[in-house]
Amino acid sequence: MAAPAVAQEKKKVLSPHPPDKTPMFNGAIGFGNLVFLSGRGYHKEGDIKVHTQGVLDDIKQSLEKVGSSMDKVLKCVVYLAHGEDFEGMNSVFKGAWGPEPPVRTTVAVAWVPGNSLVEMDVIAYI
Repeated sequence: MAAPAVAQEKKKVLSPHPPDKTPMFNGAIGFGNLVFLSGRGYHKEGDIKVHTQGVLDDIKQSLEKVGSSMDKVLKCVVYLAHGEDFEGMNSVFKGAWGPEPPVRTTVAVAWVPGNSLVEMDVIAYI
């Protein structure tokens, strides 16, 4: 006989202090042993390599805050402001994830928020 299923609950992570009003979206949500990070961009000067490294650093720090890491990322979606930045992004992206990289989708889009050349969101486990 199978054990009864345990109900999972969605939980906000990374921010222990509730905002004054309901935010438009959360930066990270946990569900069971999974963590979902919202899109991260880099809003400073630099080329695609600088922007990609800045986004990867942000993701790494955010994952470590919740007890995860880059090598526990299961899926990454990459949004490029310019398709011609694909190779430059790849040159920094490669090797950032440990010995077994996550599955990935990469698309060039009409718009990335702010002045970021790249945005990424990830799903990882804890």
